[in-house]
Amino acid sequence: MGRVVIVAYRPREGKEAQLLELVKGHVPILRGEGLVTDRPPYVLRAEDGTIVEVFEWKSAEAIEQAHHNEIVLAMWEQFNEACEIETLASLKECQRPFSAFEPLDL
Repeated sequence: MGRVVIVAYRPREGKEAQLLELVKGHVPILRGEGLVTDRPPYVLRAEDGTIVEVFEWKSAEAIEQAHHNEIVLAMWEQFNEACEIETLASLKECQRPFSAFEPLDL
């Protein structure tokens, strides 16, 4: 069974463009490694510039496999250079019953 995740990437200063490029290639790389489903991801922007991504792993096992995949680990290292991973609760939008974000077409 798939596992839908929602992740919030807060860009480091001056790294917004780099982060957007990484997000653009994120799911295609995971898909190429056989780790995510064909469900299209959603990419959104919060008021403070945080990028929110919603995508579906194939399974809990696929998530575990990603933590041992050299290609994925290298990609995650690039993410670490470009952003900080935040909790959804840290976003102002998530303090409201209906959280609205700007959609991004990457």
